[in-house]
Amino acid sequence: MVAEAFRIQLAQAEPGPAPAPGSETAGTVEPEHKSFPPFDATHFASQLFWLAVTFLFFYWLITKVVVPRISGILAARRERISADIAEAERAKEATEKAAAAYEKQLADARAGAFRIAEEARGQAKAEADATRARIEGDLNRKLAEAEARIGDIKSKALADVGAIAGEAAEAVVKSLADVNVSTQEVGDAVHAALNERR
Repeated sequence: MVAEAFRIQLAQAEPGPAPAPGSETAGTVEPEHKSFPPFDATHFASQLFWLAVTFLFFYWLITKVVVPRISGILAARRERISADIAEAERAKEATEKAAAAYEKQLADARAGAFRIAEEARGQAKAEADATRARIEGDLNRKLAEAEARIGDIKSKALADVGAIAGEAAEAVVKSLADVNVSTQEVGDAVHAALNERR
């Protein structure tokens, strides 16, 4: 209905060619088209021709231009992804190798530190043992020297005690008994008494 009104307005707005004077068509209007021109059966052949031409053009355009471009883009993307995956695998392998090398160096460093600590401990123990042995030797030597000195002093003291005891005994005997005793007799008696006490 709207299309029919539109056609009527178009027919009235467009002036047609003026009829020649004296012709039969003077004063008559050309009959209107009864259907929309693309739906008119008289135009189907040309429309089908242009439809086929357009279809073939678009088919050629898609097969020769669009599909190869899309295929190229997809292939490039696939290659880039493959290259990225390969690079990631190489980086992963390098990282794993670096981690393994780091772990090995760390283990070697720990073993070296343990070995150095053991060597230092052994060396310190050896030095401590040597120092202790030297100090014990010095102490034993000093102890032996002290015992020897004490023995000498004791011997001298005992010798002096014997002499002093002999003199004291001689003086006591003289003053108490008023008897003269020889120094030899007094010394022998004192030595006998000292030997009994030991």
